[in-house]
Formats: sequence, structure tokens, C-alpha cells
Amino acid sequence: MARIRVVAIEHYRCIQHLHWMPGPGLNCLIGPGDSGKSTILDAIDLCLGTRRNPSITDADFHDLDVETPISISITIGELDDGLKSIETYAPYLRSLNPANGEVADEPHSGHETVLTINVTVGGDLDPVWRLVSGREDLRDQKRFLTWADRARISPNRIGALADHNLAWRRGSVLTKLSEERADTSAALAQAARDARLAFGNAAEAQLGATLQIVTQTAEELGIATGGPLKAMLDAHSVSFTGGTIALHGPDGVPLRALGVGSTRLLLTGLQRKAAAKASVILIDELEHGLEPHRILRLLGSLGAKEQQAPLQGFITTHSPVALRELSGDQLVVVRKTDQGHIATAVGTQNEMQGTIRTFPEAFLAPSILVCEGATEVGLIRGLDIYKTTLNQISIHASGVSLIDAKGVSQLYNRAQPFRDLRYRVSVLRDDDAQPDAGIEAAFQAGASSVLKWRAGRALEDELFQSMPDAAVLSLLAKAEEFLGADLIDNQIKSVSGNTLNLAACKTAVTQSSRLAMAAASKTKQNPWFKTVSRAEEIGRDIVGPHLDQSEPGFRAIVDDIWRWMQSAG
Repeated sequence: MARIRVVAIEHYRCIQHLHWMPGPGLNCLIGPGDSGKSTILDAIDLCLGTRRNPSITDADFHDLDVETPISISITIGELDDGLKSIETYAPYLRSLNPANGEVADEPHSGHETVLTINVTVGGDLDPVWRLVSGREDLRDQKRFLTWADRARISPNRIGALADHNLAWRRGSVLTKLSEERADTSAALAQAARDARLAFGNAAEAQLGATLQIVTQTAEELGIATGGPLKAMLDAHSVSFTGGTIALHGPDGVPLRALGVGSTRLLLTGLQRKAAAKASVILIDELEHGLEPHRILRLLGSLGAKEQQAPLQGFITTHSPVALRELSGDQLVVVRKTDQGHIATAVGTQNEMQGTIRTFPEAFLAPSILVCEGATEVGLIRGLDIYKTTLNQISIHASGVSLIDAKGVSQLYNRAQPFRDLRYRVSVLRDDDAQPDAGIEAAFQAGASSVLKWRAGRALEDELFQSMPDAAVLSLLAKAEEFLGADLIDNQIKSVSGNTLNLAACKTAVTQSSRLAMAAASKTKQNPWFKTVSRAEEIGRDIVGPHLDQSEPGFRAIVDDIWRWMQSAG
């Protein structure tokens, strides 16, 4: 069945321009909010759907510019015999170069035969559909698909409301499961008659007073009614539409009463069964109403793990569960650039799949700060909590996601995939151990920034050498709380060559005691703050309240970090 090969959108809502070649299977659109993911689904639905009178308003035009028309073109391949009919569509059959997505009006060896469908909406808000052909003698013609062919390629959209798909209505998934059709005309006509009679017999008791008043008034006005009036169902009002027959449970309760998640899961399974006749499915916010385990079941129904995908799916999600389940070639990052919107497959190369599995939340944010270790992540989180108590904007409101690279050797392995996908990304590292200079220089050459503590210093060095005495004593007290006095005492003795101990450090804060505590705090065995929760606690309770009294060089680096994060929004 037909598959979408190229999507071209011009001047539609937030998208000024997009040219995209989706994959033949699942295409899960990801990225920050308001990046245009749902707009792409709406554009496909508008162009290929079977709604005769879609609702279009001025707000659907990019920047409300109604002088520039909306244009959506969808090129479809894998055509069945009906769509490749020479008698019906010969002048409109085109060829697609699968290597670059270029479409030509004449056939080429090794290229796929395709049709391009376009919908254009001008300032009159009246959509016009046509088949595209670049042939000179056809440019002024507006030929379109037959209704039967249009219905066959129409994508099925699964939304929050499922009434349409749970009844035998035109275009519903139930009509695509088989050729069976119910002949309801005679049964429904008799049902209508029975309903009129049944209501008429009961109406007098319910509406007797009103009927008497109307009858009396008619007589007073000389209007012949033929006797006492009755309340009966109007024959012209008792009608049954195409949705008269709907799915019910064994207890007679309509299936539309199912929960939202169960309904969406069921419809996805039914769409899989109907894939031979309707192979394109649209799902916005696939996680809506579904628990994590049922998100996995839904993706399984869509064929997420199958070599030959039974459906071509266009879905959006903000669920880390879905990102972990899908492979990099099924994930598509949608981003806005100065040249228009782009849709880029995440791919599986260059540590990409491992990054998706480990940090799925980061792929849903506009900006990523890759931290060398858990201490930096925790410190930033703690400082952010403290700053929000002062009515400053949270970094989460600015759209920043924090990543723990787990060491300087992995720092750019984690940062580079995001930069390759045009995320706004920066790294934050210690300076006591250096990364590969060439890799870091290449990263910075791509307009990405590197934030680091001062020369030769790790974060612990900065804390103990830059904070005021009261803050240093508070850090020492926290370490004692976390690990116990005996362990802290032994560590200080060890790093100082037994010239200092815990009691001496608590008695007076000196330069030598600061250096000893910094060294003890970052030992490989039992480090003091190298967990997110511990570092978050000291960031919130100690570093934040004492930052203004800290050494200016340290404050400047923290200010630079915050300036980068706050400019993300």
C-alpha cells in the first residue's frame, strides 16, 4: 500500500519551509515543544485526509500572512495498480530518486514511480487539491484522485476522541478491516417506526398538560387538528447516520466508554490488522493515557521491532520510555533554523544509540549542558533550587537538560551527538584532567562553548579554595554527616601526611587546611560529594547562600554557566 516518500510544507502555521524524506516505517518526531512536530502531522492529514471541508483560519498561515498561500505537497510511492493506472493517472505519474528525494516528471531507470498530491490554501480559506505535474500542457489543469483512491491512501489518525473509529463510519478503521458491510436500511426503518409508537404511548403521561393547552388553543383559533394532539417522534428527525452501528461490549456498553489509553491501544492494533488497505497512521502524543508498559505494547503493535514495518507511522512523543524503546533511525529531530524547519533522523552512529538509551530526556529539550560528573550535575541542580527561592527563573523553564558524562574521557562522546543534531549544547568540566585537545577544539569550532573551572582545578578545589570560612566549615560538617567523623579524619590525615586532622580543620580554616580538605574530598575511595543528591544538597544549602561572599573568579564562572543556561529559553 502507498507510503509517503517526501513531505514538503510551505507557509503552514509555524513552518515557513520544510522538505523531508521520512522513513518507510516508524517516524517518531521529537524535539522541544512548539518546534512544529504536531504541525507536520496536521499537514499530512490536511493533504491526504478525506475531510471535504477542513477548518482553515487565518491562524493557519505562517505569521498570519494570508497573502502568501499555504502549500503542502506529499509524494507517495509503493503505488498499487489502481494508482499506477495509465488510463486514469498517466500524465501525473512521476519518478523519485531514492538517494536524494528529487522528483522528476519523466521516468528514470532505478527510480520509483510516484504521485505527488498538493493542497493549496489562499486568502479565501478555500483549500484546493490537485495532482502535481510539471508537464507544460498540464500546468493549468486541476486533476485530483478519484474519491475511492483518495479514501484508500487516507491516513488514519488516532486522537483522544475515538467515536469515529469505533463505529462503521466512512473512513473509520473498522471499514478497512474487511469487505463486510451491514445492510441496515430495513431494520433501521422499522426501528424508527417502533420508536415513534413507543414514545407516543408514553408521552401523554409525561406531556399531558402541554398537549391539552395546545389542543385547546388550536380549537379556540379554529385550527382543525382532527382531534386531541399527541406527542410522537418526528419521522424526519428519527434518522440513523453511518455511525449507527458501533462496537459494544457483551454488557451492551459502547466501547467508546473505554479509557483513553485503552482506546488508543485498541485502535493501533486494529490499524495494524487493516494495514493492507490503510498503511499510514498518525498519532500525536502517543503516550497520552498510557502507562509505560502499554506504551511499549503500542509501539509493538506499530511494528517498532520488525524488520519490515507493516505500517508507516508518523507519531510525536515527549515520553523517555518511547525514546528508549525506539532505534535511532526511527527517531526524527524537528528543529527550526534560519533557513526553515529541518527534520533529521537521529541515526545509530557515533555513540548515538547509547546516548538515546542513557539520556532520552535530553533529546526532548532545546539545550543540553553535558557535565563531566555527577558533582557538577548536583551542584547545578542545587544552585537552581536555591535561586528559584529568590524568584529567579529555573533552568528547567529555560529548557536546559543536564547530562552526567561520567568522566572527562566520555565528555565529548556524549556532547557531540547532540551538536550533530543541531541542539544547543555546552560542556562543563574540571581542569585537573584534560580531554583530547583536538576533539575539544573541533567541538568549540562548531560554535559550541566549553565551560570549565580554573586552571588545574576540579570542582572540589574551587569550593574549598574559593568559598568563605563559614561555607568551608559547613562543607566539612556535611562530609561528616555523609561519611562519619572517623573516615573524614583518616582521609585528612592521609592527604596531609599527618600534619592535619579533622579537629584541626574545624578549629581554624587556613590555606593548608583548605588544600587538604579539597584533596580529601575527591579521593577515589569514599569521595565526599560525588553523587547528584549530595552535591545538590550542598549547592542548595551552602554554595548558593554563600556565593556572593565567594572569591570573584569562582563567582564569574558560575555566572557564565548561568548566563548560558538562562539564554536558552
